[in-house]
Amino acid sequence: MTTLDLGSIKERQQVTWASGDFHAVAVTITLVGELLCEAVDVGADERVLDVACGSGNTALAAARRFAIVTGADYVPALVTRARDRFAIEGLQGTFVEGDAEQLPFEDASFDVVLSTFGAMFAPDHERAAAELVRVCRPGGRIGMANWTPEGTIGELFRITSRHLPPPDGLRPPTEWGSEERVGKLFADSVSDLRTTKRDFVFRYRSPEHWLEYWRAYYGPTLKAFEALGDDSQAYATELLDMWQRRNRATDGTLAVPSEYLEVVATRA
Repeated sequence: MTTLDLGSIKERQQVTWASGDFHAVAVTITLVGELLCEAVDVGADERVLDVACGSGNTALAAARRFAIVTGADYVPALVTRARDRFAIEGLQGTFVEGDAEQLPFEDASFDVVLSTFGAMFAPDHERAAAELVRVCRPGGRIGMANWTPEGTIGELFRITSRHLPPPDGLRPPTEWGSEERVGKLFADSVSDLRTTKRDFVFRYRSPEHWLEYWRAYYGPTLKAFEALGDDSQAYATELLDMWQRRNRATDGTLAVPSEYLEVVATRA
């Protein structure tokens, strides 16, 4: 039986997320962070941590509610971008380099712990869940937004896996979008767990525009095309077919709903 080298997998993930410019994609999905802060009921002066914060979408949403905000991400360039965005908006926040599986904070440091399409990508699901719980105070709240297996991004990941199979035994990140799986990951560490399926609508000029944009800016897509090289045409065709099939726009543009699981838990 092959043992997964999770350390090496994480190193490759860091390189992937540092490629392109994830901020260019993140700014198109800012709505999700705002909705998550409302779902968790983030209040003024609460200590809030945004785990795998990227360029700061959800951290910004919390800061706009006058929370005391900290963000952590393992990609230095994204941490810098988050600081810059806070400065532009004149908001206060602290940002550090940090791994979702080994957060650099004391136990029970935060009233609210959030992660928007972030911690779900940690290769060790159980360890990431334990860290989210550890840094949240008893009675505090944990909020997450996680792509579901059935949604558009879930299908995108499955298409990519067919062309570039992941290491044997590596659990897909979209398991975090399963109510049953999230319940098992948090288990007795939370006293209350509420999940709601929501749709975020991706809007682009066309399927081709989406592909051009994500191929340039979204690290996992960029790296997939690099790895496939001359064999990438079939991958591109399958992606375009999927986006067109899911497209609800009738004016030639692209409007594709993508399901995600909103998770709100109370720390036991």
